[in-house]
Amino acid sequence: MADMPIKISSPKDFWAGLIYLAIGAAAIWIGSHYRFGVAGRMGPGYFPFVLAGGLVAVGVVSFVRSFVIPGSRIGTIAWKPMLIVLSANLLFGFLLPRAGLVVALVALTLVSAAASREFRFEWRASLGLGVLVLFCALVFVKGLGVPMPIVGSWLEPYVPASWLF
Repeated sequence: MADMPIKISSPKDFWAGLIYLAIGAAAIWIGSHYRFGVAGRMGPGYFPFVLAGGLVAVGVVSFVRSFVIPGSRIGTIAWKPMLIVLSANLLFGFLLPRAGLVVALVALTLVSAAASREFRFEWRASLGLGVLVLFCALVFVKGLGVPMPIVGSWLEPYVPASWLF
């Protein structure tokens, strides 16, 4: 019994747990330079620390689970969808200051959705996308005051932002 080797039953959970642990630990280390505060008066490091702690907890559970519960093996990595989603995020970062939040969110959503083999453009989904974009603009730009342009510098001559809200 003492010579029994440790066997990983679920490689997916093992690697997912290690990744969550590494990202959570890195976030805790990076956030340790910020003032923490208390729950009633949170400092700039409070919320990132709580999120990072959650990542570490999920990582520990997934890591331990990989030795206890049998799971499937790691399949082939879907590089094409992963690169499409990555490029959608880069496109969002590029378009946000130039075309604005509305265009950047639409581009992000459509390009990311195109990474799926099951993606079919439907008009009902475009209505949902419009509601999502409007909700994000209202919550982040108007409600929270995040300094993001609703209409970017490329479109300002054609659509003044004052028309939107």
